[in-house]
Amino acid sequence: MDPKHLLTFVTVARLASFSDAALELGYTQSAISQQIAALEQDLGTALLLRRPVAPTEAGARLLEHAPGILLRLDAARADLTRLGSSPRGLLRLAVTALADPGRTARALASTRGQLPCAELVVTVLGRDAAVAAVVSGAAEVAVVDGLTAPSDPLSLPAAAPVSALRVAERKLTVLLPQEHPLAARHSLRIAALSDSLWLDAPEAAVPLADLRAATGSDAFTPTLTLTGSDLRSVTACVAAGLGLAVVPTGTLLPPDVIAVPVTDPGLLHRTEAVWAGALTGAAKTFVDAVGETASSRL
Repeated sequence: MDPKHLLTFVTVARLASFSDAALELGYTQSAISQQIAALEQDLGTALLLRRPVAPTEAGARLLEHAPGILLRLDAARADLTRLGSSPRGLLRLAVTALADPGRTARALASTRGQLPCAELVVTVLGRDAAVAAVVSGAAEVAVVDGLTAPSDPLSLPAAAPVSALRVAERKLTVLLPQEHPLAARHSLRIAALSDSLWLDAPEAAVPLADLRAATGSDAFTPTLTLTGSDLRSVTACVAAGLGLAVVPTGTLLPPDVIAVPVTDPGLLHRTEAVWAGALTGAAKTFVDAVGETASSRL
C-alpha cells in the first residue's frame, strides 16, 4: 500500500470531491483518479463511489485504519530524522498551558546546568497539537496535562505511538468571582455546579468535554468559548461573572478570582512528559531531569 495513495484516498473521502482533493494536494484531477485506482487495484476492492463521491463499505473500513497508519509513518520518518540529523544539543519542547510549569522549568534549568551549550526552544500548544508535534518531529518532547482518574493514564490521541512519563498530579479548584454566593465555601463538588454558567477554554483550563466525561453529565454548557492558552483571559472572564472554570491547584491567580478546592472523588489533574522513539542528547537529559523531579515530589 503506497502511503501517498492512502493520503490521497483520505483527502478525497474527507472532501467528497476528486477536484477539491486535487487542489488541496497540488495534483491534477487525473493524477488523483490514477492514485485512487492504483490503491483499489492494490487492495483488490472498490474504495470510493464516484457519483456522488462516498466511501464504499471497504473504503469506510480503510478510513478507520488510515489515521493510525499515516501517523505511524510520520513518527517513523521523524524518528529516523532525529537519529540521523537532529543536533544533540537541541531541545524543542512543546508544553500545554497548565502542565505544571514549575516542574518543567526546574527540569529545563537542570538540563541547562548539565548542557550549558544546549539550545532550548519552548512552544505553548494545545494537548493534541503538542503530541502531534512530537510525532511529526517538530518537537523532541512534550509536557502535557489533562483530567484523569488516579489509576488511569492521560487520554492521548489513540493512534499516537508515544512513550509517556508521569510528572505531577494535582487536585482541582473551581474559579469563582469574588461576589459568587459560593466563593466563601471551603470546598465544592464539581458535579453540583454542572448547571452553572461555564467558560470553555480547552487550552487554558480544564476542557468542559473532560468534565462531562469524568462526571457522566451532559451539562457544563458554555456561555463563552475562549481559544488560545492565555490563562489571564480566563481569569478576567471569571472575575467579570461570565462563567466558571476549573484549573489545577497551585495555578497563579489574580486577587479578584477565588479558587475553591474540588472534592469530587477520582478527579485529578495530571502532567506527563511525552516523546516518540529513542531519547538522545538534550531530550534525554530533560526527561531524566523531569523524572527525578517527579520522583522526589509525587
